[in-house]
Amino acid sequence: MARTSKKAKTTKGTSKKNLRLLEAELTAESEDEGLPKDEAGRRKIKRQYEELLGIRIEKLKGRILNRERLNKNEEGIYFICFECKKICHNRDEGLVEDPNNQRNLCAACAKAKGKGKQVAA
Repeated sequence: MARTSKKAKTTKGTSKKNLRLLEAELTAESEDEGLPKDEAGRRKIKRQYEELLGIRIEKLKGRILNRERLNKNEEGIYFICFECKKICHNRDEGLVEDPNNQRNLCAACAKAKGKGKQVAA
């Protein structure tokens, strides 16, 4: 009887894991097909932040993750909403910026809370 190497055994499990990751990525891409290119890109980056941060979202809630220059006048901001703990972008969900950058909120949570003052995108 032929012996199989340990390497062959581990690649079977690894290939299944890779297949599941690939399927999840293809599903996410198919959801973004009808969106404009820039919005689809922001959704992809938000998913990457969720995967990267994982359980640390609770610790980082309310903080700004990244600022990007969209053009000479506009700035895009990725942040974690203090209330709903979702990763948001100021162009998609809106941003109510806290002066101390500790309790930033998305527009929906700020409206529900009654803070109403929104920073322009």
